[in-house]
Amino acid sequence: MVNLTIDSKKIEAEAGRTILEVARDNGIAIPTLCYNASLGPLGSCRLCVVEVTQGKKTRVEASCGYPIAEGMVVETKSERVMNVRRLVLRLLLARCPESEQLREMAAGMGVSAEPRFTPDKDHSKCILCRMCVETCEKVVGVCAIGISGKGAKKATSAPFMKEPSTCIGCGACAYVCPTGHIEMESTGDTRTIWGRTFRMKSCKVCGRYFAPEDQLAYISSKTGVSEDDLATCISCR
Repeated sequence: MVNLTIDSKKIEAEAGRTILEVARDNGIAIPTLCYNASLGPLGSCRLCVVEVTQGKKTRVEASCGYPIAEGMVVETKSERVMNVRRLVLRLLLARCPESEQLREMAAGMGVSAEPRFTPDKDHSKCILCRMCVETCEKVVGVCAIGISGKGAKKATSAPFMKEPSTCIGCGACAYVCPTGHIEMESTGDTRTIWGRTFRMKSCKVCGRYFAPEDQLAYISSKTGVSEDDLATCISCR
């Protein structure tokens, strides 16, 4: 076990855990946009920064990937930390001026919704957090999307900026996206995402459309369960 202090609170926690995990377990809120327990730390958004003191050294670190240590002292809301978070939010707002989620978060930190820096002209809501890419690859196992380009031209897209041929229409990327950048529309027997339209499967019991046919076919191929056995929605199982 490790003894540390977070915001003047003495805490004992299991070695190997991160500052973010321990803080949240003890009711100490640290904002994030790119963290999901199922994906592990990505360290992309930098909003989870905290001030860490170990010995005579004090520095600002991303709490999502920083392991706790004996005697560590952590400040999650110091002026230095809040200045970094406000700067990060201003940069994110310049990249994604149309994101309601960012505007709400900015308001909570006292940051003006009007971009301090020159805003992007494409009105993208993508903050390049990689959550959708990691979810598609590590959770779904499809690898339909990735990060392309360099510098200011970086973007989340399918290979060669075309419709993702391997996408199964599951929508996991849209569900995990923290800013609403990935748009998914389901209307009756179809679902549209990433420029592709998928035919939905209707439940053989209640008739409700509940999943893309491509997704059920993928699950069947991975598990060996027949598509007919999968053709029942959760409510009717």
